Amino acid sequence: MLKPSLSGVPVSGLEDILSPLPRYRAKQIFDWINAGVSSFELMNNLPFSLRRELDERFCLRKTSVLNSVKDDAGGAVKLQISVEGGIIEAVALVDAAGRLTACLSTQLGCAMGCVFCKTGSLGFTRNLDGAEITEQFYHIRGLHPDISNIVFMGMGEPLLNLAGLRQALSVLCETMSTRRVTVSTCGLTDGIVSLADSGPAVRLAVSLTTARETLRRRLMPVSAAHPLDRLKESLLYYQKRQGRRVTLEAVLLGGVNTSEADAAAMTGFARGLDVVVNLIPWNPVENLSFDGMPLKEPSRAELSSFRAALEARGLKTVLRRKKGRGISGACGQLGVCKLY
Repeated sequence: MLKPSLSGVPVSGLEDILSPLPRYRAKQIFDWINAGVSSFELMNNLPFSLRRELDERFCLRKTSVLNSVKDDAGGAVKLQISVEGGIIEAVALVDAAGRLTACLSTQLGCAMGCVFCKTGSLGFTRNLDGAEITEQFYHIRGLHPDISNIVFMGMGEPLLNLAGLRQALSVLCETMSTRRVTVSTCGLTDGIVSLADSGPAVRLAVSLTTARETLRRRLMPVSAAHPLDRLKESLLYYQKRQGRRVTLEAVLLGGVNTSEADAAAMTGFARGLDVVVNLIPWNPVENLSFDGMPLKEPSRAELSSFRAALEARGLKTVLRRKKGRGISGACGQLGVCKLY
């Protein structure tokens, strides 16, 4: 049997596992793991006998990086990581100011089936456990030590894996402020309520795409079980409990969801909520279509007109930069079709 990994265990968990050792040993081991050491032998402030015991009982990583590829245009790096049953992808994204964001996956595949997303076309295999999620962060930090933010916007729906997500966050938020962590969901109302009630108190982003119910159900099948009225109720509840602004994400598809009617519907949905709208021009993926026609990016004029229509109605918008496209590492593009 594979030895259990310690990378998904917070300090308190290590204290329990290592009892009756003194508590400070757990913190020492956690700090070494967090620093990215490659073996227990390198934990040189631990007794040799303890290092040998740890090596016999545990491993430091249960996943491995198969390949990494860098987008020379924007500096993004995509890692293809081997896990039991397949390959997941995680991405390091660099913004205009040089700040680094780690984009992590929570599932192998995805069951949500959004028509504009590569991952959604793969189907669902399984949830990742806390170690498999946490290790993505450590793999990225091995390449880029200074990570400013974490977003759970990779493969899978985070709120369908709350147990794994919370386990990973119990580790990651030992050293990263929850204000620098964002969880993105396609709109699972029960999960949003659970975050509101039980935390952790991270930032929340919702992939809305359109607030026209009939269109949203065709683009995002999740809306059939979690309709827009229930979604808004859950967000109002979340903001009442957590007191935090929510990001509404709109993947813009050329000729599909950029009309005046879409702008009016999104404004109506946002009324009463404290939100900012992230506008994400669709990132090309081969063989994805809607109504029998290949999906396409919105034109510059289409994008500008839709943004102006939202802002004229009082919504604050942010236009998402096209980061990671050159390595199929941008929003909606994750999903193994080849090894680079």
